[in-house]
Amino acid sequence: MDQVTVRFADGSSAAYPRGTQLAAIARDRGAGDALVARVDGAERDLATPLERDAAVEWLSFADPAGRTVFWHSSAHLLAQAVRELFPQAKLAIGPAIDDGFYYDFDIGRPFGPEDLERIEARMRDLAARDERIERIAVPRAEAQRAFAAAGERYKVELLEGIADDPVSFYRQDGFEDMCRGPHLASTGRIKAIKLLSTSGAYWRGDERREMLQRIYGISFPTQAALDAHLARIEEAKRRDHRKLGRDLELFASVEEVGQGLPLWLPRGATVRRLLDRYITDLEVALGYEHVHTPDLASVELYKLSGHWDHYRDNMYPPMRVDNEELVLRPMNCPHHIMIYKHRQHSYRELPVRIAELGTMYRYERSGVLSGLARVRAMTLNDAHIFCRPDQLTDEFVGVVRLIQQAYRDLGLRGFWYRLSLRDPRDRTKFVQNDAMWSLAEAQLREAMRRLELDYQEAPGEASFYGPKLDVQVPNVLGKDETISTVQIDFYLPERFGLEYIGEDSQPHRPVMIHRGVISTLERMMAFLIEQYAGAFPLWLAPEQVRILPIADRHVGYAHRVRGELAARGLRAEVDASSERTGHKIRAAQLMKIPYMLVVGDREEQQGTVSVRSRARGDEGSHALAAFVARVVDEAASRRHDDMTPAP
Repeated sequence: MDQVTVRFADGSSAAYPRGTQLAAIARDRGAGDALVARVDGAERDLATPLERDAAVEWLSFADPAGRTVFWHSSAHLLAQAVRELFPQAKLAIGPAIDDGFYYDFDIGRPFGPEDLERIEARMRDLAARDERIERIAVPRAEAQRAFAAAGERYKVELLEGIADDPVSFYRQDGFEDMCRGPHLASTGRIKAIKLLSTSGAYWRGDERREMLQRIYGISFPTQAALDAHLARIEEAKRRDHRKLGRDLELFASVEEVGQGLPLWLPRGATVRRLLDRYITDLEVALGYEHVHTPDLASVELYKLSGHWDHYRDNMYPPMRVDNEELVLRPMNCPHHIMIYKHRQHSYRELPVRIAELGTMYRYERSGVLSGLARVRAMTLNDAHIFCRPDQLTDEFVGVVRLIQQAYRDLGLRGFWYRLSLRDPRDRTKFVQNDAMWSLAEAQLREAMRRLELDYQEAPGEASFYGPKLDVQVPNVLGKDETISTVQIDFYLPERFGLEYIGEDSQPHRPVMIHRGVISTLERMMAFLIEQYAGAFPLWLAPEQVRILPIADRHVGYAHRVRGELAARGLRAEVDASSERTGHKIRAAQLMKIPYMLVVGDREEQQGTVSVRSRARGDEGSHALAAFVARVVDEAASRRHDDMTPAP
């Protein structure tokens, strides 16, 4: 019998009769949780017959690609349920997204909560039937006629952008939808479903087009997994930095100022200042030279750097001033390059490390703006290292170790490393220079080998001029966010004609490293608020100690206590209001202040304070000097065991 050889991810191989379906091979290999297979790098339905020798990898719900298939099939199930309940509904698109799926419909009115309940119930019924999901090929002309006859104008428009003939469709229980796939083998794999919300959405994101109704949902292979996810959503709502930012008086969004331009209130500005000082002092100790550069630059600077060609859609329009065009900067690197270039450098001076907390401006659509996490004006912890090629690996390693130290001090956990590389097939997004990319990516891998760190590769995620290391940190929903980046750049030194004089007295080209350790101050603040539910560690807390006099006659002693704390660099305030002590304690707890000191007659007579801590509650009476020394030591150690880490 004619056979094919299948090579598996664990290094083993086996022979099967030609034409054996992937589902049968999965059962034979004990891969019962497989949702889809990756065959020679391409994802395929499990119903696909194997006709040639191939490398096969099983993808389960634990794999990102497996989840994408699961949620894409769930979107089709949503469309089927809506079509059965609302036959007049016209279908648009229904992709998988990072946290579930959505589908856009045109039904002439918004969906209400009761509609979602009915649709969700119908989806469960359809899933329970465990109908087979099969791929069919439909001649293009036939698909056009069917869509036109059914009045499916959105599908007709989508089909116009597809050159395939025949066209791929997927069918389940009589319902068909145009799709390239792959999909689950049957609807029964979808065990738990929750429709989360509905909103309006312009067709193809164009404000000039039709307003459709979008339904968002999530699904899982088990009810337990869905329950855990819904619990995370509730916890994320409790930790939402926009709500906590308002409640803790950290920042404000004011319509008169403008969208995406938040105001840092005194308490939030204190945390911002602490982060600024922390990273600046750390960098200066490591040989970085801090600079200040303007928020504006000539358009010509960004044309020279290449940002004008590759990044123009994210920049604000130029403004004509006298005889030149100026633009709000979207990046700091061209400014730092000009600082390097303003005088000649010797090989003995390198590396030159130029750093700045530089403010940048990027155009973001109003629909994606979100508190401090997504803004239009942001201050980046930025730096650019200009080094000799033989120094590149050491400098890269040093940056990664700096990132690791900052994460320890900030209490960030669970992070991992991603190498963001170019997609060589994309001829428009990336600078076209194969030799440059090969060299930069090889250097990146060598640095990670030196560091002995595991990483994942992500083709297509590089910047337009170079590959980078992205440090991915899970947020409160478990979704990974890029906080830090380290990028190798051979391109901009060439564009700007950068040089240093080598040992041979000849000019040579330096290499650049772009790096951001704690991201933008806005984004880091949003992340930390949510990571610790507003309960900042003592060293970052905007108010570290609040003193609570029991009666008016104790206010003088309370201020003396505050003076002792302030003299040691601690941030303390006195609550001299006429409220009862219990109310003052509750108010301090709501503001998540690490320490409260209750003072009355006994404390004033004995030179003590009655201590309550955010983490441990009532700690009893302490000598004032001993308490001050303890808190100074705790703040200096940057401990973060008193916080509430995200689940």
